[in-house]
Amino acid sequence: MGHTILHKKPLLNRIRRIRGQLEAVERALVEERGCAEVMLTLAASRGAIHALMAELLEEHLLTHVLAAAASAKQRQAAGAVAQVFKMSLR
Repeated sequence: MGHTILHKKPLLNRIRRIRGQLEAVERALVEERGCAEVMLTLAASRGAIHALMAELLEEHLLTHVLAAAASAKQRQAAGAVAQVFKMSLR
């Protein structure tokens, strides 16, 4: 069973929070709020999306790319790849 199925509820909760953040961006534009406020709200949305992508990548590496019998060294290497990806999204 895939990790997205196993973690469906928390993933959907995160998506709903991201949707709420994007709706806040829309409201800020409709209400003609200042550009700084719009950009900060948009940056928070982007950060949430990037964090979700990084989490899914890490789970994908550990669940699908590495065999169940992967060595600790291989798992550590996969974790390092995921960490670099997370850092690149900042």
